[in-house]
Amino acid sequence: MLGVGNTLLSDEGVGVRTVEALDERAETRALELSLIDGGTIGLSLLVEMEDAGALIVIDAGRIGAAPGAVKTFLGVEMDDFLRRRGRNPHDISLDDLMDGLRLRDAVPDRRALVVVEPESLAVGDVLTPAVAAALPAAVDAVLAVAADWRRSGPIS
Repeated sequence: MLGVGNTLLSDEGVGVRTVEALDERAETRALELSLIDGGTIGLSLLVEMEDAGALIVIDAGRIGAAPGAVKTFLGVEMDDFLRRRGRNPHDISLDDLMDGLRLRDAVPDRRALVVVEPESLAVGDVLTPAVAAALPAAVDAVLAVAADWRRSGPIS
């Protein structure tokens, strides 16, 4: 489980905040999830990710919904969303990480992106009320994907 985002840009930090919330949940330990605070990402994560049997990324992203809405993209849906969403330096880094995994033939078949619609990306180290209220739903989305994958068989 990789949470990404800049915690100094309000709702952009929702991925990191979700990882923090997951760290406090018993289900995270029961599902044996490895939690990574990816911050603003960097290709240094490539080495750590290339041996992952599964990958769930949580990030802020524009999905055309109300602030705090949560949407999960699985497999190819994740790839398609990353290719078509608006680009900024942060997005390019996530795309670069995935492309690096592709070059190494290390993209997990089981991959998901949990996106939370931001309200504000302004400077600030606190999530807006709408996005803060969505944290439990983001945590639940991550846990649901991981539990479904566990029921489907071992993650190699």
